[in-house]
Amino acid sequence: MDSQERSSEEAEGAKERGLVYVWKAGSCSVTPERLPGLSGKTVLQAALGIHHGLLLTEGGEVYSFGKLPWRSGPEECVNSPILENTLLGHRIITVAAGSFHNGAVTESGVVYMWGDNSAGQCAVANQPCVPEPQLVSICDSETSPLLSVRILQLACGEEHTLALSLSREIWAWGSGCQLGLITTTFPVTKPQKVEHLAGRVVLQIACGAYHSLALVQCLPVQEMKPIPERCNHCSQPLITMMDKEDHVIISDSHCCPLGVALSDNQPENHVFCPSSDTPEGKSVTAGQSEDCQKPLVEQHRLVGLESDGPSGLSSSDGREDSGISSLGNTLFSDKKEVKEYLIGLSDNSLNESLNKSICTEPEQQLAACIPGPPGSSTSTLNSLVASCASAVGVRVAATYEAGALSLKKVMNFYGTSSSEAGSQSGSRSPGPEALKDSREEQVRLESMQGKKSSSLVDIREEESEGGSRRLSLPGLLSQVSPRLLRKVGRAKMRTVALTPTYSGEADALLPSLRTEVWSWGKGKEGQLGHGDVLPRLQPLCVKSLDGKEVIHLSAGGHHSLALTAKSQVYSWGSNISGQLGHLNTPTTVPRLAKVCGDGIWTTAAGLDYSLFLADEKDFQPGLYYCGQETSTESNLNENSCTKSPVLLVACSKIGYISNVIAGGDNCLALVDKNLMGYIASLHELAATERRFYFKLSEIKSQVLRPLLGLDNLGNANTIQLLQEMASRFSKLCYLIGQHGASLSSFLHGVKEARSLAILKHSSLFLDSYTEYCTSVTNFLVMGGFTVLAKPAIDFLSKNQELLQKLSEKNEENLQLVEVLNALFFMPFGRLHSYARTLLKLATCFEVASPEYQKLQDSSSCYESLAVHLSRKMKEAEYTLGFWKTFPGKMTDSLRKPERRLICESSNRGLSLQHAGRFSVNWFILFNDALVHAQFSTHHIFPLSTLWVEALSEEAGNVNGLKITTPEEQFVLVSSTPQEKTKWLRAISQAVDQALRGTSDMILYGAGGNVPRQEPPISRSAKYTFYKDPRFKDAVYDGRWLSGKPHGRGILKWADGRMYSGTFRTGLEDGYGEYRVPNKALNKEDHYVGYWKEGKMCGHGVYSYATGEVYEGCFQDNMRHGHGLLRSGKLTSSSPSMFIGQWIMDKKSGYGVFDDITRGEKYMGMWQDDLCQGNGVVVTQFGLYYEGAFSTNKMMGTGILLSEDDTWGSGIKITGTYFKPSLYENEKDKPKALRKLGILAVSPDEKWKAVFEECWNQLGCESPGQGDRWKAWDNIAVALTTNRRQHKDSPELLTRSHTQTLESLEFIPQHIGAFTLEKYENIKKYLIKACDTPLHPLGKLVETLVAVYRMTYVGVGANRRLLQEAVREIKSYLKRIFQLVRFLFPDLPEEGSTIPFLATEPKGRRSFCSAKCDSRSESPEPGYVVTSFGLLLPVLLPRLYPPLFMLYALDNEREEDIYWECVLRLNKQTDLALLSFLGVQAKFWPGTVSILGDSRKVYLSLLTVTLVCFSSPNSTTFTPADKLKVIQQTFEEISQSVLETLQEDFLWSMDDLFPVFLYVVLRARIRNLGSEVHLIEDLMDPYLQHGEQGIMFTTLKACYYQIQHEKLT
Repeated sequence: MDSQERSSEEAEGAKERGLVYVWKAGSCSVTPERLPGLSGKTVLQAALGIHHGLLLTEGGEVYSFGKLPWRSGPEECVNSPILENTLLGHRIITVAAGSFHNGAVTESGVVYMWGDNSAGQCAVANQPCVPEPQLVSICDSETSPLLSVRILQLACGEEHTLALSLSREIWAWGSGCQLGLITTTFPVTKPQKVEHLAGRVVLQIACGAYHSLALVQCLPVQEMKPIPERCNHCSQPLITMMDKEDHVIISDSHCCPLGVALSDNQPENHVFCPSSDTPEGKSVTAGQSEDCQKPLVEQHRLVGLESDGPSGLSSSDGREDSGISSLGNTLFSDKKEVKEYLIGLSDNSLNESLNKSICTEPEQQLAACIPGPPGSSTSTLNSLVASCASAVGVRVAATYEAGALSLKKVMNFYGTSSSEAGSQSGSRSPGPEALKDSREEQVRLESMQGKKSSSLVDIREEESEGGSRRLSLPGLLSQVSPRLLRKVGRAKMRTVALTPTYSGEADALLPSLRTEVWSWGKGKEGQLGHGDVLPRLQPLCVKSLDGKEVIHLSAGGHHSLALTAKSQVYSWGSNISGQLGHLNTPTTVPRLAKVCGDGIWTTAAGLDYSLFLADEKDFQPGLYYCGQETSTESNLNENSCTKSPVLLVACSKIGYISNVIAGGDNCLALVDKNLMGYIASLHELAATERRFYFKLSEIKSQVLRPLLGLDNLGNANTIQLLQEMASRFSKLCYLIGQHGASLSSFLHGVKEARSLAILKHSSLFLDSYTEYCTSVTNFLVMGGFTVLAKPAIDFLSKNQELLQKLSEKNEENLQLVEVLNALFFMPFGRLHSYARTLLKLATCFEVASPEYQKLQDSSSCYESLAVHLSRKMKEAEYTLGFWKTFPGKMTDSLRKPERRLICESSNRGLSLQHAGRFSVNWFILFNDALVHAQFSTHHIFPLSTLWVEALSEEAGNVNGLKITTPEEQFVLVSSTPQEKTKWLRAISQAVDQALRGTSDMILYGAGGNVPRQEPPISRSAKYTFYKDPRFKDAVYDGRWLSGKPHGRGILKWADGRMYSGTFRTGLEDGYGEYRVPNKALNKEDHYVGYWKEGKMCGHGVYSYATGEVYEGCFQDNMRHGHGLLRSGKLTSSSPSMFIGQWIMDKKSGYGVFDDITRGEKYMGMWQDDLCQGNGVVVTQFGLYYEGAFSTNKMMGTGILLSEDDTWGSGIKITGTYFKPSLYENEKDKPKALRKLGILAVSPDEKWKAVFEECWNQLGCESPGQGDRWKAWDNIAVALTTNRRQHKDSPELLTRSHTQTLESLEFIPQHIGAFTLEKYENIKKYLIKACDTPLHPLGKLVETLVAVYRMTYVGVGANRRLLQEAVREIKSYLKRIFQLVRFLFPDLPEEGSTIPFLATEPKGRRSFCSAKCDSRSESPEPGYVVTSFGLLLPVLLPRLYPPLFMLYALDNEREEDIYWECVLRLNKQTDLALLSFLGVQAKFWPGTVSILGDSRKVYLSLLTVTLVCFSSPNSTTFTPADKLKVIQQTFEEISQSVLETLQEDFLWSMDDLFPVFLYVVLRARIRNLGSEVHLIEDLMDPYLQHGEQGIMFTTLKACYYQIQHEKLT
């Protein structure tokens, strides 16, 4: 904590923290003394060697004291600490001391070592001693470039040092097998990685004098995998089974001929199998030290006795592998051989005892050997039976007596049995068979340590703390196959197993409890804990500590201590001075130390003694000592040793001890003074949390596990709820354990309030408690405890004391249900104590400080959660009480785990209005539904779709409540106004809660959430209809308004139909998508478009399952209005397209039908899907017919023309006809035939539906009839709704499109006289409007373009249709102009003029006169308004391609002649051509230079004209534009001539024509004929006599002139 951040009160107390007290080891009655010379520095950490010590202060400085031979003389002793100056400036975070050397780690992870270096323990080569701290470089050689490794923690032994890196790997240097390195050359002075634990997460390291310990996180539990039946190398069965008359032999001794299969997670497994330390490994180290020189044979024999696990390949995380026998193991067939093999053992007594145990207690021996159930990777029975005797290093063919146990009992036995040495109290509780404390018994127990349990997987497997039970398997097994056994095993486990319940999140933030202890080095005193006295070259897992939740390790001279989360200590190794805290022998395996204190939370292991820091009654830690005792009074027993740990009374007086350190001669304690009660509160929090964890663990192992093992626990539902409760309980329990461990380490550190886990990660705690509350109340509501009580009665009577102790209830004859209730609701009380402690801590700070605020807030968080959860429990109990009284039949259907009762009307407080005289109506309000129960029936109304309102008094409905649900509406009458208010409030709150779905969550910190009184009328919910005829059994999910679907939603019918879109008051209305499955075709119909009142109405696209697609208007679910129907793809039998008008699902009115297969196109009138009325047919072979049709056949008068005006063969005609002769010229043709199209449909009759649709969109019944402002409103609505729809999928709208839409939202306003400027504005608006299909006009134009192209493209590109096409365009213009004038009434009618304003420039150089004229020759005094001028710019560019194609086809012959002449004449030179065309000489260029100029001029004109006419992608489409181009050309010619002549000059037609002809020739315009005809047909009528008209006539004359030019 930085000094500025500390509040003043704390600052005063800071001097009273981290005080150092020291005393001599070896006596129980010493008085600790303050270490002098530290002048008020706070010490954070200390380390002791044999004769010296190190201190680390808060500022990151290091001090040394004691005998420092590497610094001063060998005998000198430094009493007051001296500063290590070399380390100044490096902020040190941790220090470590070995017997005679030291280490320190800086903030950046760099290691410094100094002191004795005789064995290379300071990582310096060839230097016996390092006087000053020296940097040690640790580099990972596997990375390139070499990366330096950052270190977190150091541990030092006598001749070696270990370092734990940031990536949780161990690095070692020094000498001896305790390094765990694969090497024979010592000392190792360059730090090397302990490869054996690479890839595992190491949490802590500890070094004894000659051994090493590591705390390693367990590997994540893998999912249940079925056991392989066969070896995956050689495919032989792994398990064999033989039937004998009286017994079965099950053997898994399959030995794979292809070599040993390795388990995935640990490739080096075979190197360190406990039962077969590899021969190579041992011989390598022979001759190294006396410990390592065990002869190989003996080593193998010892294995037989003190092996620590099944002899199969043992995988690193404690799971049984697939049973491949390991290398060094001899296989025995029966007990006799075992005995013979054991005769040569050195220790006779051992031999005898083993002999005895094998002979006299065969069954018991067998039971002792059975490992606890293995992890989830193998099924229970098969692995147990298969590895029955493997703990003694043998495979015995198991012989079982027949009879005895049924298979089920056997399964139960396996499900719950487990054998662990040592019980909670530290002494073995007398089990069913009391255990004799004899040497022989010890051996038996020893072999029991071979248990392989993975308690992480299963709560039941943790420990059963009793003696081992007998087991005999009945002969009936012989009728059962191993596969079946496996199945049964798995099934049984599944029914009651507890799922792994460790949340990864908590593991990341708090210390993990899923740990293993690994040890290596010299083991002569048993300090490795593997049950033997052999050295280990490489880390090996101490199996008996699996699942013991070890959180801290300490290593002394020749002994080891492991502290668990349950505040117990396991000790093993040398016990000469009683330093293990117990007197049990042998001490080669971990056993519980017997300490009187409440719970041990810190341990320290010295040279030959141990210190334990335990909680005393008043939460002040008490220090216990066990080891050598030097008594001063009598010299008789100079060196006695403590029988059990002794409390050092003097140490309790010096203050609150936060840490103890043990060394050789001295012990050291770090002490805090309790100012303001801050330290005391922290200790209280930690101690109570550890006790709480111990209690929860007890409940878990002593109550929950046995309960789960019982039979008949009710139906599957109850079992599932029980499992859920148990797993949430485990999860909570685990979190508390982690928290306890984190508080212990918190007390060792700086003790900053805000880094408390309960503050920093409060959500973890709040969530775990809330989750547990939910599952336990659900279990309660379903009557789980009552169901559980029946099968558990037996269990209760046996363990009455235990249950009373755990539940803290002492009354006589307690009901089991109450006990269970008390036990499982107990954890919630802890929340209040969190709140209380946090409040206590807060009072140690100033009110204004951030710490105070944070503690205060957290406290109220925990308090409000406690209140909230107790409310939840009351609700659950109330509900349970209700179910007990409720009639049974309904209970089954209504009772659900999450359902809680809010109130019910059994007191007749609420009745149904207009109910029959004898009817019984009972209303029950749950948190998710309102139930209306009658005699034998009931109806459930889900709250999410329930609306309630109070009825007004006037209507005579006194105290009435109106309930609305999607399909019902009824009125409830309450007996009194109070009752009415109660129900209204209850229902409103329940509905609100149900909608928010937050009944379980609570706003932490808020003083309880005050619910809104009124739930929203509009809401989102899911509902299944049950009686509405149209929606029956359909599920609706979406928005609602007062009981009706309203807004966006999805409706799915039971038969597969689905509608997704908008609703209005319960019906589909607006834009939506609808799918109807077609069972016969196995496809679906699909409609996307608009709806009105539950029917398709408006524009939409309907794709039929048959492959047809209709795109257009609908009304009342039928095709009605304008639409396009595409039938079949091009590959199908009869692809065709129809576009036109529909009435009531039938083609009626004008339409175009394109029969693609036959290559015919019909354009004409329809009725009832048949061609009826006038029409035109064209075929792909150029045949053209027009006339009347009736029922799809041509009838009456008509005209038939072939492509080349001749008769084809094979045309059959019924009736009279005459064949016109081929006339020389037009004039001689009979009148009737001169003009085609008389018998076709008149242009104004075409596409009426399209225009009607547009008028309707503007809100007009018929064209021109309606309110203009309403029309503008409709336009605005159309734009905004369309924009909103496209907002969901922005890719549909480009940026420019969006801008267009925005600009369209402003309506052009007109005030005053209509001017040209306003006209331009309207024109701009129209151009924009027609640019977007979202605008009604744009939609109209888009549709017209589509129908026009449909008509005149493909087969319709027939030259006979040209005039028809032109007339159609003119008709469009006329009808659109009518629309525009409706929207802009100020716009003058067709042909009127807009006067020019005086401001506009009048002077313009007239083309025909050189003078400046006030106005051109045109007669009109202003701008003429025409539909052509206004709308062609919009329409023509879109229709240009098909139209121009028709012109080109019509003028094909003329064009060919013209083009030939152009090419011919263009071969001549300029002068030749000019003279040929008869251009007057004065217009010829006089000199070459001028010629150059004039040619330039001509050429520039040519390019202008060329670009404007012949470029296919030219933007100049409209006749007006083209006329302007011609005018421009004339003006430029005139200009250049004037420049040449340098005088005023008036053109005459005779002069002008040849010059213009020359320009046109040189321009080489390709389709000039088509262009000329197009302009002629579509130019504004008023222009024909103006200036532009004359110029156009000139151009036309040029065209004809060129065709008829004859070259002479």
